[in-house]
Formats: sequence, C-alpha cells, structure tokens
Amino acid sequence: MLVPRMIKQENVAVLLNAPRRSLAALVLAAWPGFQSAPVAAQTAQIPAWLQKHVGTGEGQIAPVVLTRARALYQRKRAEGRVSNPCYLAMDATRPSTAAGGKPGRRFYVICEAAKSFRAVSSGYGNGRKLKRADFSNGRQCAKHFSNAEGSKLTMGGAYVTAETRTSFKGYVSQSGKQTPFHRTFLLFDGEGDTDNARERAIGGHPAVFVKWQCRLKNPDSPYADDAGYVPFGRLVNYTGGRSNGCTTWSPPEAREILARVEGNPTTLYIYPEGGDIDAVAKVVKKGRSLARAGLYWNAACLKAIRAPRFWPKRTLQPIINEWRQSLPKQPPLELPICK
Repeated sequence: MLVPRMIKQENVAVLLNAPRRSLAALVLAAWPGFQSAPVAAQTAQIPAWLQKHVGTGEGQIAPVVLTRARALYQRKRAEGRVSNPCYLAMDATRPSTAAGGKPGRRFYVICEAAKSFRAVSSGYGNGRKLKRADFSNGRQCAKHFSNAEGSKLTMGGAYVTAETRTSFKGYVSQSGKQTPFHRTFLLFDGEGDTDNARERAIGGHPAVFVKWQCRLKNPDSPYADDAGYVPFGRLVNYTGGRSNGCTTWSPPEAREILARVEGNPTTLYIYPEGGDIDAVAKVVKKGRSLARAGLYWNAACLKAIRAPRFWPKRTLQPIINEWRQSLPKQPPLELPICK
C-alpha cells in the first residue's frame, strides 16, 4: 500500500518541534516502501498556525493522523489527482461523545492556504453480530474495522473524493407539509486496502435517513409507484453515531464539506489502518505501553474496548457470504397505507 501504516509517535514529536527541518522528507524517509517525492512535497513544513491544533485533546488532531493526511494530500497534488486547497482526515479511534454530551469531533477539514482548521463530528461503521463472528461496534467507541464488503465497518487508509449522487429517500413532514427528502452521497476512491470502496459503496453523506412508516397516496409525485403511492416516514438524525461503514456528518457540516469538494476532488485519510490496529492489539496483549511502542490510539476508547481488532477481507468475506446464503427468502416489503 502506498500510504504507510505506522509511524513512531516519538518521530512525529520531533518533526512537530523542528520547524527548520523538511517535515515531508523526514516523514517519507521513515516510511518503508516510499520511493521518492517531488521537491515541493519534501520541503513542506507544518506551519505554526496548524501546530497549535495538533494534539490528543478535544478538537485537536493527533500527530500521526495529520502527518499521514498531509503526506497523502501532497502526493496526490504532485500526481495531479487533486488541486483542491483543502484536505480531509478522520480519527476513528476517538469517542462518539465529548465532555458535556455533545458529539465528539473526529473529522477534520484543513485548508492550509487559508489557515483554516475545523474539527467536526463523524460516524463510524456499526458492524454486524453474526453466529460465526461478532464484529459489532458500540455507540461510543469503535473496536472492529474491516474492508470486507457487507461488513458495515470503517476501513482506514487513503481515499480521494469522487463524484456525488443525490437520491430520493422518501417523503417526510416538514413545516406541516409532506415533502420529498433527498440525500447527497459523496463517493470515495481508495487504494491498497481501501481500493474496494466503490464495491462497498463507501463514501460520505449527511447523518440522516428516512425511516419508512407507510405508503402515502400522491399520484402526482414523480416518485410514485404504479399505484400512485410514495414511501412516507420519519426523518432520523444520527449525528455523531454509527453508520453502515460510511463517513457521516451533521446536515450543516455535510453541506459545507460537500460544497468544498463538489467537482473539486481532494484527499481523505482515515486512521487507523489495518497495520496500526494489529500493532496496537499486540502491544495491549503484552501489557506494554502504546507510547513507549511508538503507537497511537485514543486513550478513553482504548480503555473502553480493551483492544481493537482488524478483520481483513480474506478472513471476514467468506463468513459474510455464508451468512447471506443462509438467509431465508423474504417477500417484498409492503408498507401499510398511511391513515
């Protein structure tokens, strides 16, 4: 995989406190398998205004997450894949809820030219609980990660945002009127362990969905079926909660993010990758310190989950496929008529 999996935390600390050094050159040299990079990328440094946002506190970005996100962005700019002045990152090891009960901020929008840094909430994959394997995640912290199709889990690594698709989700009641609700979905293209992002339908979208309740008679609607009915339901907002594997944002934050990348792709780096998860799990099993091992995981969530687990596609996909084949055939869903 082109984007490296682990970087020692002590090396990151040195980089962040050595403004005269070539940050990208040192980081890339520390990553095995990385061949060469353009001079512009090698001489880039984390600016002072951005360094104040680096850390493990609420609203901050962990050093390893920023370092990898910057390196990915610089590489894709050098390749001509992106020209957007902003790039994106996510730390899926952070909790869903911050102190005070507000959604925890673990998704980052960074625009270095404008000296803009913003941390917002985001959802992670909820997983599944099957007879052969339980890879379900709780509401507060993610324990399980995978790139298997159908796993409904988050997969860390490198992505580039792609096109958007807007689809009808059903009718809802808004301001006393029954109106159609549409949701925009931002597709991601991945590489390495994330190269099946499109197969998995992994992308970003607002953390809302329509929970269907009944069929509404509306023959004039362009979304009506042959009998003149449309699905009607309740709008559910799950900001900061769990998703089916996609990256989700609150509706206002989603509008801002989608506006930034619509027709202007950029990079998204999601932490942790499979190698990070395996390394952290091994250190925890041995009872050693993550900091001494040069590894990172949010401390509160690590205490809650004890140890993370990565389910590679080759391991989990056969289990999911077998479960799907065992499911009995169900008749098509037929909603009751709205009263």
